[in-house]
This record gives sequence, C-alpha cells and structure tokens, in this order.
Amino acid sequence: EFGVFVRKHSLIVFSFLIILTPQLISAQKLIPGDGVRLTFYNVGEGEGEVISGDYFVQQEGIIQLPYAGILNATDKEYKLLKSEILVKYDSLFRDVELIISPLYRIKVLGEVGAPGVYYATGVEKLLDMIAIAGGETQDSDMGEILLVRKEERIVFDAEEIMEGSNEILDFFVKSGDIIFVTRKWWVAGQNAAFLITAAAFLVTTIAIITPLN
Repeated sequence: EFGVFVRKHSLIVFSFLIILTPQLISAQKLIPGDGVRLTFYNVGEGEGEVISGDYFVQQEGIIQLPYAGILNATDKEYKLLKSEILVKYDSLFRDVELIISPLYRIKVLGEVGAPGVYYATGVEKLLDMIAIAGGETQDSDMGEILLVRKEERIVFDAEEIMEGSNEILDFFVKSGDIIFVTRKWWVAGQNAAFLITAAAFLVTTIAIITPLN
C-alpha cells in the first residue's frame, strides 16, 4: 500500500518509519554498496600526517581493507564490524589513531541540484541529504517529498521542517533509503494515483541509472 503523509496525519504515518538516532545507526548492517571510511592519524614519517580512504562492501559481502586484507561484513551490525577493524589495525600498527565512519548508500533523485548516489556517515538527516545533493531546485515541491524505504512509500511535507514548525519530523536516513524531490506540477491535484505513478517512475529510473554493482 502507498502511504501518504499529510499534515493532519503526520504522526500516524511516521509511526511506520524507523526513526534512527546516531546510537541506533550503529546497529545497522552494512549491505553491498555501503562501506567504511578509514582515517589514519600520525602515520608515515611526517608528524601529524593523515591518510584517509573509503572501502566498500562487495556483492559477496566482503570488504578489502588496506594491509589488513579481506573482512567478511555479511550479516554483521556496524558496531561489530567496526570493532573487528580496530582489532586488525591494532595488531598491525603502533601509536596510530584510527577513526572509522560508516558509509550508508543513499539515493537522492528528482528536483535537486545534483541527483545521484551519496553516502551518509550516520549523522545526516533527510534534509541534510537533500542539501548534500545540491539542494532543491526552483521547480521542486518541498511539500511533497517521496521517501522509499524497503516496502514503505511515504510522501510527506518537508516545508514544515524547514520552517521550524515541525522539526521533530526530520529523521536520520538509513542505508538503502531513496529520497525523491518532486516537481510542483506533479502534485497539483493532490491525486494519490499521480503519486503512485511517480513512485513507479522512480523505481524504473533507479534501475536504469544506478544499478548495484
């Protein structure tokens, strides 16, 4: 079923969403297409030298890490995976500070400056991801944002969040989320069938433009 988020039913509809805090982000599992960002401090000969790199989960569920080799990420919560990475590098290097951040694959499409695939590090909310994707265009309808999260299809009003009247509704994104910023003319009639058509177009576009590797 297609859930439509309207102002008077906002709290009811959002009860079907998992609203993630940074603490709950660590309970997420990295899936193929997600990754980790490793930032090493005090490495090499230069004092204060920093080396950083992004490493992604392959289709078979493994991550190839520099010097540490292959790590199996299949069906592991991020906090456990992070712990395993720290143990590996602790045994390889001495006096090196390592910062590990998750990279959750998010798609931001539609009326934004630069539609495409972006990576959340566990602290970004929905409006943050729209900003990272170049922000809304002059033709966007921020009052009708489509969120696709697994089997859920939610359309909600982001203008309330931007105006500060309902900031609680801005929530943390989750791996695999698809955010679609609609055009104003798409929702002029407030027709649910129109929104379903938009969702179908979105899924088709995703399959063509950004297939999973």
